[in-house]
Amino acid sequence: MSTGKPSANAISGSHPFAARRSMNQLTNKLFTGIVWLIGICTILFIIALLYTILQKGLPQLDWGFLYGEPSEIEEGGGIGPVLFNSFYVLFISLIISIPLGMASGIYLAEFAPANKFIAFIRICVEGLASVPSIIFGLFGIVLFVESLDLGLTVIGAAISLAFLNLPVLTRVTEEAIRSVPQEMKQASFALGSTHLQTIRRVLIPVALNGIITGICLVAGRAFGESAVIILTGGVTSSGVMWDFNPLDPGATLAVHLWYVQSEAIVPDARLIAEKSAAVLVFIVLMINIVFRVPMWLNARKMR
Repeated sequence: MSTGKPSANAISGSHPFAARRSMNQLTNKLFTGIVWLIGICTILFIIALLYTILQKGLPQLDWGFLYGEPSEIEEGGGIGPVLFNSFYVLFISLIISIPLGMASGIYLAEFAPANKFIAFIRICVEGLASVPSIIFGLFGIVLFVESLDLGLTVIGAAISLAFLNLPVLTRVTEEAIRSVPQEMKQASFALGSTHLQTIRRVLIPVALNGIITGICLVAGRAFGESAVIILTGGVTSSGVMWDFNPLDPGATLAVHLWYVQSEAIVPDARLIAEKSAAVLVFIVLMINIVFRVPMWLNARKMR
């Protein structure tokens, strides 16, 4: 006759499960707390770093500094020509690297056969993405300064930066295209779309956020790059504010910051370095915000 009470075996059998469940919950809470702690510490460190850089330079900025010409001896020089060169070199490098990087990534994701040669190509691309930037600068010297005898120029710096960005854009595009659910691709084919139409109207729009994130990363890296520019564009500019000649010297703001901090003899070198660093960090932040706008618009469109 049953008394309605669980047997001893049932009770003893439930204890290990309950203990294991309690341990899993404790581990989950502990791991969540550690992740939150690391995340908060990282964010606070970044905020402190940005505040330290920006609070020294931003309050002292004026239009004369942003538009003025750099000075080699007298104090009060500006950053006008090198700031323009920074945007000019960045624009040319992105014009070259974005189409090539996206095309390469789409080919590897959609058209490349699954064989050892393509696997070797992927390994090479991943290897190039982790190569130090100074290696691309040395390549730029060999190609533009020595082989083509162009000297230190804007175009040499821009193309060298494009080579630096190309492997990253290729891998980011490939992974973004591969992350699109296969059901969406198959549905497009089922509706009669060609492969090209599927890529244009389905794969790229869905993968656009990942692609834009990659472009944002390489744009910020290229704007703040100095090693490649020093070796291929030089440490001086033409001194003209709106100089569109691609064969003129191509020193950028990052290079100017390095030069003022280490080589310049102007009396206010430290002040110029602080203001230049603030401008550089502020523009990199603005680049990230500007590239986020298409991502937000695309996310709203895809809803």
